[in-house]
Amino acid sequence: MIKLIDILFEGVNDPGIFKAIFVAGGPGSGKTYIAKQLFGIPERFNISMTGLKMVNSDKELKHLLNKYGFGTDLDKMPDEVFKDLTMPGGSGLRKFSKELTAQRMKLYKQGRLGMIIDGTGHDFGILHSMKKELEKDGYDTYMVFVNTSLEVAQKRNQERDRILPPGLLEKSWKDVQKNLGSFQSLFGNQNFLLIDNSSYLNAKQAENKFSILVSKHIKKFISKPIKNSIAKRWIKKQQILKKQGV
Repeated sequence: MIKLIDILFEGVNDPGIFKAIFVAGGPGSGKTYIAKQLFGIPERFNISMTGLKMVNSDKELKHLLNKYGFGTDLDKMPDEVFKDLTMPGGSGLRKFSKELTAQRMKLYKQGRLGMIIDGTGHDFGILHSMKKELEKDGYDTYMVFVNTSLEVAQKRNQERDRILPPGLLEKSWKDVQKNLGSFQSLFGNQNFLLIDNSSYLNAKQAENKFSILVSKHIKKFISKPIKNSIAKRWIKKQQILKKQGV
């Protein structure tokens, strides 16, 4: 388990400190792949080259499903098993995965560390509340919205480790689409990046596309001076304490 003391010692001068980037998109949109490409996150790690930490409840759920022998192909599970794993009152693995993710995020916030929050964005209210909470803690926030057609999302879903039933995927895709305009308004043009990921790119094409996006948008946001006044006050106090050897 991550220890708070280890997080706090990462330093007040960490380049990603007080920066939170939400990655939204429907299942099968490729948002986790996009996040890894944009932020330089190696396989099996949850930290990017920019120092931002990845927060992803799907990763926790996938680990739990494999750990307890259920596998990750939800589409092939009997209905009663699927409901037991994911619905209230069942085994609670989804709830447990979200609790683990919330605890991880809490530790990162206590250390004021930068985060990449990878989620679907199907519930505008939850994401809006999370954004407000982070800003109250001093964070500057940003969103990367990964978009695809429903047809591409369904095709990619069948290629994933954790396959969702087509009907469930379509419902989630439609819910996310409804929120696109609201997210743009919430974050504003300066802090919102829309990426169309409907095309299948080879390695070279992907490298060219994402290197441009990183230099033009992501690095610009991370390297910007922090705007949030709460964070500015915290950093100033920490720098004073550091000079005094506290």
